[in-house]
Parts: sequence; structure tokens; C-alpha cells
Amino acid sequence: MGLTMQNNDTVFGLAQQSLLAPYALETRHLEQMFSKMLANKVDYADLYFQYSRAESWSLEEGIVKSGSFGIEQGVGVRAVSGEKTAFAYSDDISLAALESAALATRAIARQGGTQTVPLLRANSNKHFYLPHDPIASLKAVDKVAMLERLERYARALDPRVTQVIAGLAGEYDVVLVARSDGLMNADIRPLVRLSVQVIVESNGKREQGSSGGGGRFDYAYFTDEVLSDYAAKAVHQAVINLDAKPAPAGNMTVVLGSGWPGILLHEAVGHGLEGDFNRKGSSTLLAASVNVLQPRV
Repeated sequence: MGLTMQNNDTVFGLAQQSLLAPYALETRHLEQMFSKMLANKVDYADLYFQYSRAESWSLEEGIVKSGSFGIEQGVGVRAVSGEKTAFAYSDDISLAALESAALATRAIARQGGTQTVPLLRANSNKHFYLPHDPIASLKAVDKVAMLERLERYARALDPRVTQVIAGLAGEYDVVLVARSDGLMNADIRPLVRLSVQVIVESNGKREQGSSGGGGRFDYAYFTDEVLSDYAAKAVHQAVINLDAKPAPAGNMTVVLGSGWPGILLHEAVGHGLEGDFNRKGSSTLLAASVNVLQPRV
């Protein structure tokens, strides 16, 4: 028997549509793979299907300088027998590829085992983000327009802004895992990222600032308010750098209080004094390290 999905399980349904249905695979085929693997004395096995689609856009000097798009997919097979673990992978998701990988991984176990393979069933889990496809959520012309608005916001904040570089990236990742104990689970992971870098110039001096953000949403997350905030932070950082003065050079007195400053001192000095020579007791710095790393109360 195959797995019957509930209509309200959107994530699992979409995962099956992306990873199983296009290749004429059903859950009964996955159960058959487990039966073949467990025919040897394999203690545990799982199948990991993944489909990932990603894109990126870059705007510089007011024009799109680069863009990329790629698709990756495949299935991984793992078998565990005692202390031994075998892996096999194929970027061809098909019944033949699954059979080949299953036969390869089960070779780690000796023959002659008999185990009952439970029917696969969906395992309910809590989803922390919606199964959006960010790449399909916005047309290409609108993605470019978003980067152009971000550039305009940055240039309008300060006349000293001479260059703006903006980047937009999105990813749509679908994962489905089936286990030999009968559990199946799926996840759809959207990811978007927007970044901006500005260069300011004044009196022959140039400095830069950057900002950005993102998360597991679609491109609708980047509202005009969010774009304005990214632009303001990048310009503010660049202007602060522009007005910054060089730090004084030479020896300076450093006063450390109790608590975390002791950790800072340890990380800066202590590790260099804890090498092999200290372990062997032949370091001339050993006494110094003990005195330095144990401040008086």
C-alpha cells in the first residue's frame, strides 16, 4: 500500500509533486527499496530527496551587471549496519537510480537477514515558515525595479554617495525524507536575501558602508520601508567611516575590570602560551602565563 496524503498537508503534497510525481515514483516504490536493502542485515536505512532552485541579481552603476539561475536535484541513500555506514547518491531521480543506490549501500551488511518493512506514513511536524516559492513570487522586471528603488533611496540620503551596488538572491528548496522505520517527512524552505553597498566620497577620501537582510519569506518581505531602512543604515555607516580619524599608534595603558575582560585577556594572550612547550614543561613563558592568566582579586 502507498501513502495516502491528507488534503490539508500542503507541504507534503508539494514535496511529492516536486520530487516523486515527475519521475513516476510512488511511496510503494520507496517501500520496495527498503525491502531490498533490509534483505541484508541492515539495521537502518533512509532516502533523502532534494530539489533546489536558486537565482541572484546584481545592480551596479544603475544597470544589471550580473544574474544567475540554477537548479540542483538528487537523491541520497544511506544504510547503517552495526558500526558501518554506507552512502550513495544520484542526481537522476528515477526507480533505476534508486535500485542501483540501494544495492550499493546494502553491500556493507552480510546477506541472510529478514526484516519486516513497515508501511510509510507521513509524520506531522511544525512548520516555522510558509511554503512560498520566492523565485516565482515576482517577475524579473519587478526584481530589477526593486534594486533600482534601493539605489535611488541610497543616493537621495546624501549627495556624497558616488556608487551603489545592490544584490538580490532567492532560493526555493524542497526536501523529502523516507526512513526504513516507516516515517516520512518533508520541508519546503524559501530563502531571500537583499544587500546594498554604498561608496561615499569627500575631499578625495572614499569610504564604504553596507547593510541588508532577509529570511525564509518571498520577495514581498522587501517593502519600501525595508528598502529605505537598508539604504539608511548603509549610508550612515559609510558617512561614519568617512568622518573617522585614525586610531593613535604606540603603547597604551589598558585597564581591565573583573569578569569578561579576563576572558578577553585569555583569548589574546593565553592560547599563545598554552602550546606544546607548556605541556612538556619546557617553556620559559610558563611562569609568566600563570601569573598573567590568574589576576588578583
